[in-house]
Amino acid sequence: MVSLRYGTGGRIGKAVVLALGLLAAPAAQADEVVIAALGDSLTQGYGLPAEEGLVPQLERWLQERGHDVRLINAGVSGDTTAGGLSRVGWTLSDDVDGMIVTLGGNDLLRGLPPEAARENLRGILDAATARGVEVLLVGMQAPLNYGPDYKAAFDAIYPDLAAEYDTLYVESFLAPIIDAPDPRLLMQADGLHPNATGVAVVVAALGPPVEALIDRVAVAGR
Repeated sequence: MVSLRYGTGGRIGKAVVLALGLLAAPAAQADEVVIAALGDSLTQGYGLPAEEGLVPQLERWLQERGHDVRLINAGVSGDTTAGGLSRVGWTLSDDVDGMIVTLGGNDLLRGLPPEAARENLRGILDAATARGVEVLLVGMQAPLNYGPDYKAAFDAIYPDLAAEYDTLYVESFLAPIIDAPDPRLLMQADGLHPNATGVAVVVAALGPPVEALIDRVAVAGR
């Protein structure tokens, strides 16, 4: 370490040392990044203790990696893309810098038209754009129950919108669980929602894209 010396009357020397100290202030003093997680039961943490849901686990993961970040749980069980659109306005409060959008699973469970889901998600992204909020869009894939045309139309929604709005994009929320050696060990008894261990697997995959979202917020100067 370099030692800087100055005399008892050296006010200029003291000022220089003080300035150098301010320049060397750690990055941890940067403003907190606030991210809203807009979603359904997968985001809300259905069936889990509050501290084991997606948002608390993801927030801890990010903070353990040194990020000054706070996540807002804007997940509502049973919500469709239409429900997300109806509440995105008050979700995007003035302190929100970024948003994770994970919606569409309940549209699939109800067999709702893909074109309606597309327009609802478009409305959510329009709202984020208007507020200058950076977005990470998390995709969903339709099963073949409704036929190949429905699946093709639904699956295309997310990459299309991510490209159109230049958002960050994750192809699938549940892919890390589906790709696991035994997905059943990572799911609750209903077969639809991850257990706490499954959420941790999702967080490990979702965390780096959220770090990229934090980087975008920093670049945008939010």
